[in-house]
Amino acid sequence: MKLGISSYTFPWAIGLPGVVPDRPLKPLQLLEKAEELGVGLVLFGPNLPLDSLPEKDLREVVKRADASNIDLEIGTKGIASEHLRAQIQFAKRSGAILVKTTPERADGQIPTRFEIANCLRAIVDELTEEEIGLAIDNSRISAQELNEILGSLNSRWVGAALDTATPLALQGWQISVRVLGHRTLSLHIKDFVVRPEAHGMGFSVQGCPAGLGQINVPWIVESFASLRIEPSAILESWTPEQKTLRETIALEEAWARQGVDYLRRFIPE
Repeated sequence: MKLGISSYTFPWAIGLPGVVPDRPLKPLQLLEKAEELGVGLVLFGPNLPLDSLPEKDLREVVKRADASNIDLEIGTKGIASEHLRAQIQFAKRSGAILVKTTPERADGQIPTRFEIANCLRAIVDELTEEEIGLAIDNSRISAQELNEILGSLNSRWVGAALDTATPLALQGWQISVRVLGHRTLSLHIKDFVVRPEAHGMGFSVQGCPAGLGQINVPWIVESFASLRIEPSAILESWTPEQKTLRETIALEEAWARQGVDYLRRFIPE
């Protein structure tokens, strides 16, 4: 496995809807954080897209990543074949090794499994030719359904982006690892704690630093090792909002350092 960070490791510093810092984190600054943390992989997601940069700025990002031996991955939303083709070509131009996408239609609705399979089937040859991976996020469809879709394609260039937290509404992270582990290209590690409400009616879910929640990282790493699968391993965070945005960003930064230090015990690369 290769340990990395993403734009979702620092979402508060980049800015969220209605909450934008005075000086939002920029792509070059995210690379600087990767250098400071000593990781060799950065995923730029839809909250900090590289394909919206002016050409000059993009060249600076690519040059900085090359100089620091940092691999790039890009994240997007959508499953339409033409959109994915454009993302594959952008990945090739920017030197990114993987495209991660969330399967959804333009209106935000979840496409059927047949739509997803047909759209992916149309671009498999292009992925193979360019040798770029395409990872499908597991947050919107069940692990079993995604496994069947990926199995029907029979391509090592199309796999799963397995997030440990976002599929909570569908199923637990253990099921996701057991079902999708052998098809995973990108592992996104978010730790969290589920606690019963004080009144006993329901539960609350809150993010926490990696290693202090309910995600069993050693078990996950061992599971991939037994399958002889080595996806990228990306630390992300659900940092709770503090009294001020400055305090929230500071906590986010601390969690990133703490999380990388913890994950280094099991993912040394």
